Amino acid sequence: MRMAVNQYPTAASSADADASVSPILRIDRGNSDQFDQIVETHAHPEPKLLWSVSATGTVTAAARAWLIPPGYGLWIPGGVEHGGAVLRGGEGSAVAFSPDRCPITWTQPTGVAVGPLLRELIAHLHLASRHDPSRPHAEVLMFALLVALPTHDINVTMPTDPRVRAITERLIADPSDQRELGAWADHVHAGVRTLSRLFLSETGLSFARWRTQVRIRAAIQLLADGASVNTTARAVGYRKPSAFINAFRRVTGHTPGTYIHTD
Repeated sequence: MRMAVNQYPTAASSADADASVSPILRIDRGNSDQFDQIVETHAHPEPKLLWSVSATGTVTAAARAWLIPPGYGLWIPGGVEHGGAVLRGGEGSAVAFSPDRCPITWTQPTGVAVGPLLRELIAHLHLASRHDPSRPHAEVLMFALLVALPTHDINVTMPTDPRVRAITERLIADPSDQRELGAWADHVHAGVRTLSRLFLSETGLSFARWRTQVRIRAAIQLLADGASVNTTARAVGYRKPSAFINAFRRVTGHTPGTYIHTD
């Protein structure tokens, strides 16, 4: 999803001198159908936060494919080449920062979770005037909430083989899909052994383990949005809540209740 790539101002004009104080150069928001579905590899001098409101996309950066589902984002340092694609349409956002004023100094692409408070802060800053007296306080809190996620919490390796890629994209769009590898083999016109080998070589995981990670990733966002454990289990493909809870604990080390958002 492209949000006005390389169209951020590099310096404030004299008529808007106060804007130079802000570490935020620009915030862009929109639906994926307003932007390119595939973004070719490019780089820009500004550090940038890409995050998904309701879309699902992938970004390839630093020789790694990142999955960005709703509620997650990816920090891309200035100068790092990256490209991407939209897997499921929806709303997304991009925040560009001044290289000289941004307090975040991550030198590698870094995953972040965008919880309710951070989401509302970005929405507020998107609408607020550059001279709004609340901006400095909102920006300080926004940066405080931008915390790097452990690698396993954001990364789901995306394969490059078109047959396996077709399967993974379908499962990301619908984690509740119950088809096993034999059915997928018929769907993509490939052998089960071939797909098994490709899943392992291209993602480092078996088909079953890869699907479990995708399901648990989707479940975390549903729980954070207030869905019950039972509702979440069904939404991501588990017929029995007990099976979901066991899988969730194996992947995250926690029970689903840990991630339930309460006001």
